[in-house]
Amino acid sequence: MSTPDTEQDLVLIVEDEPKIARLVADYLQGSGFTSHHLDHGDAVLPWLAACRARPELVLLDLMLPGTDGLTLCREIRQRWPEVAIIMLTARVEEVDRLLGLELGADDYICKPFSPREVVARARAVLRRSRAASSPAQGGSDLVLDEEGWRALADGHDLGLTAVEFQLLKVMMHSPGRIFTREQLMDHMYRDHRIVSERTVDSHVKKLRRKIAETWPEREVIRSVYGVGYKYQPEE
Repeated sequence: MSTPDTEQDLVLIVEDEPKIARLVADYLQGSGFTSHHLDHGDAVLPWLAACRARPELVLLDLMLPGTDGLTLCREIRQRWPEVAIIMLTARVEEVDRLLGLELGADDYICKPFSPREVVARARAVLRRSRAASSPAQGGSDLVLDEEGWRALADGHDLGLTAVEFQLLKVMMHSPGRIFTREQLMDHMYRDHRIVSERTVDSHVKKLRRKIAETWPEREVIRSVYGVGYKYQPEE
């Protein structure tokens, strides 16, 4: 249950109730996933930092011994934005925070839940997160070349700066998620330098202009009034 197969998606289950974790792991395995289980919040970040093959998805319980789920969600988002997160919670009052701007979980499931529902949600979240980075048939898409720090629109190199590439990468890994300017700054400038929110607006404007040179009639970087920005690929 702990060794990922190269053809299977690895799911990290962070849950301190062993019966729930075992049941979810069994259903995931029966649906073609592999899984690894951690039962203490303090073990999560060291495990993610050390593992050779990071999970595609983290099933993260809200109430954990040690570091709590809210803190872990925030840290995972900042350090590994490509990893999808589904929160498991019995606290319905926390749902807005889980899916909102503060933490940005991809989805949530309220306890008690059906293991079949967990599998269905996992598949849906992974489909959404991959839609942004997988080229469409025929090559008509916006694709990230992360090793080369390039973004290609219909095969055309957009010529992004390092900051513009990082900005686009963060949003593309979570399509539909709204990012505040502060959250984007955290991803763009890991040295925590002091910059104004207008700096983010300026980079977004330049990024949009470069995309528009290839796609003049498509708007994939969208403004959310009074909040921030999101990447919204066309259906």
